[in-house]
Amino acid sequence: IILLLVPSEETDENDLILEVTAGVGGGLRHASASIGGSEAYRHMKFEGGVHRVQRVPKTEKQGRVHTSTMTVAILPQPTEINLVINPKDLRIDTKRASGAGGQHVNTTDSAVRIVHLPTGVVSECQQERSQLKNKELAMTKLRAKLYSMHLEEEINKRQNARKIQIGSKGRSEKIRTYNFPQNRVTDHRINKTLHDLETFMQGDYLLDELVQSLKEYADYESLVEIISQKV
Repeated sequence: IILLLVPSEETDENDLILEVTAGVGGGLRHASASIGGSEAYRHMKFEGGVHRVQRVPKTEKQGRVHTSTMTVAILPQPTEINLVINPKDLRIDTKRASGAGGQHVNTTDSAVRIVHLPTGVVSECQQERSQLKNKELAMTKLRAKLYSMHLEEEINKRQNARKIQIGSKGRSEKIRTYNFPQNRVTDHRINKTLHDLETFMQGDYLLDELVQSLKEYADYESLVEIISQKV
């Protein structure tokens, strides 16, 4: 009944950009990936936020638990109809790529940086040797960021924005803890704890169970919002 009463989000069918930013420590600071498929955003949208890991490193002699964090952003990828960007609103800069990538990458202006002047949103890419390819990827990420901002503005206009809503709105919120000494994962938004971390991290049935619980909670919040607007 709830599924019939609660409309699906317009972005549920969209592809997405996944961005990961590391907290303190570690060598890899930032990474991004494009994810597509049937209802990609619908299945991934609840991963946005701060993920906390608690573990005892192999180099730890005293057995102390170390905590690290990773911030995940899930940005729905808009279609041409969803978002139109005026080329005059963009400043595109090129520069030499930095870091690993081979001699060719580091001696040509292959890195691309795009600034959306009205909002100040910036997107960069240097992962490809081709400047044209990097420009295409940077533009894809920029469109996703701008679209996410638009969606967040629409959500904030509602009187009762859902607490579980993800995207840039919840990037600073701790959503989940992976505790390796206790072999558990806890999602703080719905206060649900599952055991057997290895199975969960492999994306097996435990991950599906948690995602389904999050979907049900989000649908419940949507229903409450609809009812409150009718009253």
